[in-house]
Amino acid sequence: MAAEAEINHVHSTFELAEINDDKPKCRPRISLEPVQRHTNVKAYLMKKVRKACSCTPARAKDQITSFLPVLEWLPKYNLKANILGDLMSGLIVGILLVPQSIAYSLLAGQEPIYGLYTAFFASIIYFLFGTSRHISVGIFGILCLMIGEVVDRELHRAGFEMEPSVPSSYHSDMSVYVDNSTLGLMNQTSQVLCDRSCYAITVGATVTFVAGIYQVAMGFFQVGFVSVYLSDSLLSGFVTGASFTVLTSQAKYLLGLDIPRSNGIGSLITTWINIFRNIHKTNLCDLCTSCLCLLVLIPTKEVNERFKTKLKAPLPTELVVVVVATLASHFGKLQEKYGSSVAGHIPTGFLPPQPPDWAMIPSVAVDALAIAIIGFATTVSLSEMFAKKHGYTVKANQEMYAIGFCNIIPSFFHSFTASAALAKTLVKESTGCKTQVSGVVSALVILLVLLVIAPLFYSLQKCVLGVITIVNLRGALRKFSDLPKMWRLSKVDTVIWVVTMLSSALISTELGLLIGVSFSLLCVIVRTQKPEGQLLGCVPESEIYEPLLAYRDLQTMPSIRIFRFEAPLYYANKETFKSMLYKLTGANPLLVLAAKRKAEKQKFREEKANSNGNQATISVQLVTQPLEFHTIVIDCCAVQFLDTAGILTLKEVQKDYGEIGIRVLLAQCSPSVRDSLNRGKYVKKGEKNLLFHTVHQAVEYALSAYEQNGCYDSEA
Repeated sequence: MAAEAEINHVHSTFELAEINDDKPKCRPRISLEPVQRHTNVKAYLMKKVRKACSCTPARAKDQITSFLPVLEWLPKYNLKANILGDLMSGLIVGILLVPQSIAYSLLAGQEPIYGLYTAFFASIIYFLFGTSRHISVGIFGILCLMIGEVVDRELHRAGFEMEPSVPSSYHSDMSVYVDNSTLGLMNQTSQVLCDRSCYAITVGATVTFVAGIYQVAMGFFQVGFVSVYLSDSLLSGFVTGASFTVLTSQAKYLLGLDIPRSNGIGSLITTWINIFRNIHKTNLCDLCTSCLCLLVLIPTKEVNERFKTKLKAPLPTELVVVVVATLASHFGKLQEKYGSSVAGHIPTGFLPPQPPDWAMIPSVAVDALAIAIIGFATTVSLSEMFAKKHGYTVKANQEMYAIGFCNIIPSFFHSFTASAALAKTLVKESTGCKTQVSGVVSALVILLVLLVIAPLFYSLQKCVLGVITIVNLRGALRKFSDLPKMWRLSKVDTVIWVVTMLSSALISTELGLLIGVSFSLLCVIVRTQKPEGQLLGCVPESEIYEPLLAYRDLQTMPSIRIFRFEAPLYYANKETFKSMLYKLTGANPLLVLAAKRKAEKQKFREEKANSNGNQATISVQLVTQPLEFHTIVIDCCAVQFLDTAGILTLKEVQKDYGEIGIRVLLAQCSPSVRDSLNRGKYVKKGEKNLLFHTVHQAVEYALSAYEQNGCYDSEA
């Protein structure tokens, strides 16, 4: 049975009293009766179940197209209007993805081939499941860093102490590869020899699989609300702090140092200590190459950014640098002559699929949760931002499914975690992208590299890849220049940014994110626990009331105090509410009542002494000062909710002020606050329900009731 509702009409109730005709009468007070809803819970649930379980051809089609949005928009694809922009943007982004995928593989502690796998599969899968037309899904530097930290920790537990100085040599069947510089482990799933690189991608794929499961579960249970706790300032601070860790992890490649990667708390400081301890071992060839690449990449990146509106496409400087550096390293024999570290053999084709290591899941489950949250928060926020900019809508829930499948499926194909990336999305948008067909074009470019070109990068120096990674951190590091503006806009957001940035950089990325979220929530609690409260005055010739400290020439009434509390009223700030109310109104009812009782007792003792004939007693008259006002109006427009403590506080305030002859009126209560007051029996049975819809209505009632000399009694 459908829920029934009875709508009661708005009616007027008049406050009447037997008074002289020449005195002003109490004005009518409008009261709204709430809609009464009667719902049969069993019938309601049965209706929902029948609707969820029903299956019609139209419903089945909607479910399929909702799960695979590509089936809805691809048949309507406007070839003439969109194909040129999609081809151009897909080609350019694909060219940019090749060197970045190889470079970020080092950040994740993986061989270069696995970065190409990740970019390829993520582009294809998001094309099928995503709802955004513009975002580029692939390798994201911060997630690579988080993956790399987990990989290094698990490698250390498994007995792999140092990174291999000699590149791995792949077998011709590409199912197994052997590294003579490390001891092999026996892979429990395939029962074949697994070296350091094999074990590293097993860890990365397992973390990616678990993160994808988390993301799909978030979509299924519709818990995307978690992302609201990741504010812009918090995410910006986290990315900037993690960028310092990324820069630190790549510094050893720029210098050509062979030092172990530090993990755990304080890894940034430990890494720099190790770098300076081994600075005398710097490879001059790698250092010179790094400096030359920086001198080329930084200016061209600045040109791309400054003239992005005039350039039809960004200059593919990274690809040019990679090609030139590879040729120079190959023909100059930099590895053989100077011991320069190179990328090594990158095989063509694809490795056979392999499931994650199920036994490893418990040890990486917590790490995967932080990675999953950052991944989906970045993807959803970017997709919504570009959808709003271009005038279409995205489904946040479907976006969580899409990014989840972009991690679950590729994890079986030797890939690691992917998400949307702002820099590549901006390039994609600026080069004419119209739909996710551009993602397929980018995937085809990467496929060409995987099948044909990959072995040509054998001689590419790792320092070049490190430079590419560091140069792409410019955007995050530039956030420091925005701090003065951020401070002027919101000091709290600036403090959140600084705390998150420092904790992410100096402690660890995972703990930094947790500290940032905790500190952000603490700031919210403190701001509600220490809210603002102020007295209001009336704007002349209007019914508008504003804070006295914010505006000039506001009209005030000596007999009425109008108080606004700008926060929810709950257990944490109830004492603040009362102390602020007492201070601003200038009357603490408990102190006034105590002084009044003290005066009465003193008067009684004096009268008793006088009646006993004690003429020597000097009579002391303790006269309490009469209060200047008779009514307090509490403006509740900013009170979003009340808990039990808040309701009891309002009842206590009403009772205490009533004992000294001051009436407390509530105005502009939201429906939820009114419901809480009704459930808490704020207004007792038989009493007037003096809850007003506007402050002006409450003020007029207070003036009329007081002047009418009886309308102000509790019986009136």
